[in-house]
Amino acid sequence: MSRIADKVGRLPVGLRSTVLSLLFGRFVPFLATSGIRFEQAGHTSLTVSIRNRRKVQNHIKGVHAAAMALLAETASGFVVGMNVPDDKLMLLKSMKVNYVKRAQGDMRAVATLTDEQIRSMYNTDKGDVLVDVTVTDESGESPVVCEMVWAWVPKKRPQ
Repeated sequence: MSRIADKVGRLPVGLRSTVLSLLFGRFVPFLATSGIRFEQAGHTSLTVSIRNRRKVQNHIKGVHAAAMALLAETASGFVVGMNVPDDKLMLLKSMKVNYVKRAQGDMRAVATLTDEQIRSMYNTDKGDVLVDVTVTDESGESPVVCEMVWAWVPKKRPQ
């Protein structure tokens, strides 16, 4: 994933989000269905967004709770994926989403990793990390508070 993001980073600014969204949507086809858009992808931070449109709305015309959770899971998972070495497999270990207020309009999630967390992914065969992810709505408020724990293990099991 990081190689793709690095290459896309060389494109004109206006094309980056569209190309990232298309290419990353190939890794997880459901992302294209949901309309999640990759705005920025780096090794320490990743930003995704979703527009408040009919196909992701709930009964009160806001972004559905499951779509908000998907936004947080996507941002946190892809920032981990940008850093997990190719010989390791990443897995969502736990996901906690607390809905604290009604969301307004479009949604954005920003997930970040520290340098220490990234080093741990390279230096240990298996482990887990609590990824800092903030989900905000159009007003700039956080209608949900999320805790996403991602784990990594070797792709090949020991004999």
